[in-house]
Amino acid sequence: MEFQHLKTRVEPDGIGVITLSNPAKKNAISIRMRQEIMECLALWKTSDNVRLVIFTGEGNIFSAGFDLEEFRNPGVYDSLFNTSAQYHRDIWYFPKPVIAAVNGPALAGAFDLAKLCDIRICSEGASFGHPEIKFGVPPLMTPLRWIVGEGIAREICMTGRRIDAAEAYRIGLANEVVAGDKLMARALQIGAEVLLAPQPALQFLKQYALDHGRGFEESFTVEHDKAFQEFLLCKGAQAARKKG
Repeated sequence: MEFQHLKTRVEPDGIGVITLSNPAKKNAISIRMRQEIMECLALWKTSDNVRLVIFTGEGNIFSAGFDLEEFRNPGVYDSLFNTSAQYHRDIWYFPKPVIAAVNGPALAGAFDLAKLCDIRICSEGASFGHPEIKFGVPPLMTPLRWIVGEGIAREICMTGRRIDAAEAYRIGLANEVVAGDKLMARALQIGAEVLLAPQPALQFLKQYALDHGRGFEESFTVEHDKAFQEFLLCKGAQAARKKG
């Protein structure tokens, strides 16, 4: 498959690797990139050749988050919301195991991407944070609280502070931290260990893992859909006032 902002490959053992590739914008997750991720996952969802997926970023950064330039253009707000709403769901509900190989900063929307994965392996240079709270965008807190607990999740989301790989490991956000030059090899090794289990067992476990008390869909509808739409309405009103 050929994409504009992704590099993809499938290893002989059935591991599909998606590399976020938009280096000019620090691998920003643009509308186009989200569309490409959705297209790739749709193909791999039913492919017998892909049994597990790894996300990583090109160079020394996972991703700086969503492309902020798109938020300055009211003409793309519908696409902004619709692709964001669908892409997050496509990752969360993907029926096969998903690993994030976090090779550098994973900020804002990229932090969300890492949260939605089943396993997070980080380089020593990885970091996480939700700086978007400072601009009035509420982060997704529920997936994070399921990983690190209520108190830590609230503090990280409310302050927007950045945490490094060592802290990520200490609080349980990162399953493992390795040297940067060993990250992908280790992610592939863990993927191979996962794939020693039969695929039906893995898919049953993945489906069972999605069943949290207040489920993902209910939480995401409030924390993403409602919050995102209100933020875009506010931005649109500000743009209209400036034109007037």
